[in-house]
Amino acid sequence: MNRNHVGITGLGTYVPAGRLSAADLAEASGLPEWVVREKLGITARVLPGADDHPVAMGVTAGARALQDAGVRPEDVDVVISMTEEYKEYPVWTAGIKLAYDVGARNAYAYDLGQKCGTAVLALKQAKDLLIADPSVDVVLVAGGYRNSDLIRFTDPDVRFMYNLGAGAGAAVVQRNAGHQLLGASIVTDGSFSLDVLVPVGGTKEPLTSANLDDYRLRVPDPAGMKARLESTSLDNFVTVVERAVAKSGAALADIDYLAMLHVKRSAHDYLLNRLGLTERQSTYLSDYGHLGQVDQLLSLEIARDNGTLKPGDLAVAVAAGVGYVWNAIALRWAGAAEAPA
Repeated sequence: MNRNHVGITGLGTYVPAGRLSAADLAEASGLPEWVVREKLGITARVLPGADDHPVAMGVTAGARALQDAGVRPEDVDVVISMTEEYKEYPVWTAGIKLAYDVGARNAYAYDLGQKCGTAVLALKQAKDLLIADPSVDVVLVAGGYRNSDLIRFTDPDVRFMYNLGAGAGAAVVQRNAGHQLLGASIVTDGSFSLDVLVPVGGTKEPLTSANLDDYRLRVPDPAGMKARLESTSLDNFVTVVERAVAKSGAALADIDYLAMLHVKRSAHDYLLNRLGLTERQSTYLSDYGHLGQVDQLLSLEIARDNGTLKPGDLAVAVAAGVGYVWNAIALRWAGAAEAPA
């Protein structure tokens, strides 16, 4: 038995049925529709329904992942919630509710927050936990995202976030089974920590009846952020992928599939080109938009279901989140139904 072999044994997602079309987004924002489609890379963006709340969606995705893994909820030892900070209630441990509702009554749960990098970080933590603690056999990573509520299409400063949608993802992680989790790399840069935020509702600016209109995502210095981020972000994407692959004993040329977040089309194509990959080696989520930390799990599920991922393939999940963080984790794709030893 190799204690260092830890893998994903089940995947699950939940994507609301509603969609905001490119035409709808163009009308709401005042942008030409061709810009929405070709520049922002949005054919349609997920639109949540009235009952599509972050933890509730995460419960659905978690149940699907457990079913996919053939694992009973009561056999889960730890639940890592990757639900975004914006959720059903503001001061609330979402993971405890998620674990209870999914039926993981024997698990302890905690929340993890790294904005859109959370899923990749959670997979790394799940792997590390299983290696470090022999009493843990099953970890469920699950959570939801609905930051689209915090975007105002009349604010051009947040145009790069017009793609925000809603959804949930989950993964079951076990020892000696599944799609093996390999090397990971994380880069954070706190110089961007105040560039994207909700300016009210915290201790510095408590929420009042007078500032409710400001309870949304804002960019205080859009020109400054753009100038500083453009020279850093794309290079950091490449860096974390390179490091994750190197830690896995592989090279960039060995990558078969890149599960990445939704970004504008030019950035997506640039990264594929920098990494020596073709368009067929990734999934561009233009029919979904950006579902936050869910994107990588959704991309892996799509690639699995359409046959893009084959046994033995080296896949890399890469993410970025405001704050700013860039994450990557590599995994070796397994054959069908590998049970834990």
